Amino acid sequence: MPEGGLLDQLRGGLIVSCQANPDSPLRDSYIISRLALAAEQGGAVGLRIQSFEDVVAVRAVTSLPIIGLTKTDRDDTDIYITPTAAEGVKLAELGAQIVAFDATALPRPEPLADMFAAVHAAGALVMGDISTLDEALAAFDHGADIVSTTMSGYTPHSRQLAGPDWDLMRELRDAGLTFAAEGRLNSPADAAQAMQLGASFVVVGSAVTRPDVVTRWFAQAVRV
Repeated sequence: MPEGGLLDQLRGGLIVSCQANPDSPLRDSYIISRLALAAEQGGAVGLRIQSFEDVVAVRAVTSLPIIGLTKTDRDDTDIYITPTAAEGVKLAELGAQIVAFDATALPRPEPLADMFAAVHAAGALVMGDISTLDEALAAFDHGADIVSTTMSGYTPHSRQLAGPDWDLMRELRDAGLTFAAEGRLNSPADAAQAMQLGASFVVVGSAVTRPDVVTRWFAQAVRV
């Protein structure tokens, strides 16, 4: 990881993922920008933002670093998060300082190394969203600047867990890899434990910015 750069700036902080599903009443770029401002007010050091439109809207209201991504359904691949170099480059051009790619072992439409190189040429860093240690090692071999545990539980070959993948975090730490913790971190205690396990920073989404999801947790808990 480059010393004195953006990743050092993010170290030890909270990244808030401001996203809304297509069927959510929050699915509006203006609302996403308000969520981003609320996260900044609360102490977030960066934001994880999905889609070109949302990156534009958020970049217009805050200078916090943005991890940009797309979510694209394609008939030729199960890769969902930023499946092509063109999407990654556009995110960088629109103001995302880090571009997140699905870096799992699933078959993909373009080689990881080519996509990572294109984003680097556009001036942004690369985050590889992985689900296993082997995928993390491969992502770094292909040129990733950092990996994230985002995809654990979302590939058939990774651990299927109700909570965070603590074992994956330990594996990444023990291998000396630079990683962000993301995925089912649903409480401040979870975020703190991820930092204790060696994460450079943590990314939290649903527990902060998806009231429909959090409401469902509580509604299910109180049913008797």
